[in-house]
Amino acid sequence: MHERSSVGELADRLRGELDRYSPGGKLPSSRALVERFRVSPVTVSRALAQLAAEGLVVTRPGAGAFRAGPRPASAPAGDTSWQEVALSAEGADLVPRSVDASGVTVSLAAPPPGVVEFSGGYLHPSLQPERAMSAALARAARRPGAWGRPPLEGLPELREWFARAVGGAVTGAEVLVSAGGQTALTTALRALAPPGAPVLVESPTYPGMLAIARSAGLRPVPVPVDSDGVKPDLLADAFRATGARVFVCQPLFQNPTGAVLAPDRRGEVLRIAREAGAFVVEDDFVRRLAHEDAGPLPRPLAADDPDGVVVYVGSLTKATSPSFRVSALAARGPVLERLRAIQVVDTFFVPRPLQEAALELVGSPAWPRHLRAVAAELRTRRDTLTTALALHLPELGLPHVPSGGYHLWLRLPDGTEEAAFTAAALRAGVAVTPGRPYFSAEPPAPHVRLSFAAAAGTEEIAEGVRRLRSARDEVLAETVRHRAPRL
Repeated sequence: MHERSSVGELADRLRGELDRYSPGGKLPSSRALVERFRVSPVTVSRALAQLAAEGLVVTRPGAGAFRAGPRPASAPAGDTSWQEVALSAEGADLVPRSVDASGVTVSLAAPPPGVVEFSGGYLHPSLQPERAMSAALARAARRPGAWGRPPLEGLPELREWFARAVGGAVTGAEVLVSAGGQTALTTALRALAPPGAPVLVESPTYPGMLAIARSAGLRPVPVPVDSDGVKPDLLADAFRATGARVFVCQPLFQNPTGAVLAPDRRGEVLRIAREAGAFVVEDDFVRRLAHEDAGPLPRPLAADDPDGVVVYVGSLTKATSPSFRVSALAARGPVLERLRAIQVVDTFFVPRPLQEAALELVGSPAWPRHLRAVAAELRTRRDTLTTALALHLPELGLPHVPSGGYHLWLRLPDGTEEAAFTAAALRAGVAVTPGRPYFSAEPPAPHVRLSFAAAAGTEEIAEGVRRLRSARDEVLAETVRHRAPRL
């Protein structure tokens, strides 16, 4: 059982028993709860913390947990209807000011207990280097000045490490340490395009980037991709038609297709952007999640860019933990100062203990061991998922099997409603990601994305596909029922 599900179950049990105690009454000791429910001390501690956060329990260090007193009467509800006018777009606005975060939250939200997680965007806890991260954080906390103010651009040693990872002629002086890839992308788009401007994006592409663009008042314009990445001729056409000055792409293991930009297209993309006087934002988000059979990886576009066309985003988060939010922005020329200014205004700096911990982690012998272990496990999980799909759901189209990343991009049969399929899947006990949020315009066909990194293991992956087959059968039966002639 996942730790988070056992915490929730224990919290539910304790919540149901609170009526046995009078306000201020003491609950059984943590040791007694461990023995009674056969869970770990950590599970007990987190369940009690959850009840304390709900105001149902009061914990007192050294004394134990007690039932909280009655809650005070709630204040009368106010009238917030005025906010609809205040938050609405003004007459001169060209782009709505509302923010749709649904495409992001679907991969951030934890599914209910017992549901197979094919929707997650991070490694399962069993794949995360928790011991190495804990050790790195402990060592970092003991470094002189670890809790002081860091340089605004980031620790010089960490900037140099990211520069070496990019390669080419990129130097540490051209790198800014940022708080996760999402923050780095937000900074880049705010720096490169004014509100109302078009920004070219791959189609399909990462929904979180589309949400960033729209929240900044930008207009995403789709450029189709195939198994070799973005199509250069269509990219050139889009630049000419829109006058855009920014193109956002993921050349390596693209999200969601898993495509790698073909060698003969790499130089073309840079040339086309340079002739258009435009920047390329390179989101290199899963370079450290290559599979065991991936072979040598192509260098980042930024490594082959002497003219400052590329603004590079790289991150440690995907290969470590959702909460290890350390990333980098790399750029050359005047744009670097604008990126720095916006980042300082928005966030000041990345907390120094986290930067110090990142240095400790990537410099430890545990780091390459972790990457090798993850590469082997992701390959096994990918193969398990593709084999199970071929056996149980051969009608789902899988045009490309990636050698990196953590997901597969599947085309549903024509006529299938994504919403009906994802709802049926959840009823069958598996969470999947619908394809619609990955398109900035009308999608050409129904799709789903399946992640194989967030599941507990290969057995759960195989079970998840069997549940998906049940969901498929339910959707087919419902379709037949609606199409049957009425007598």
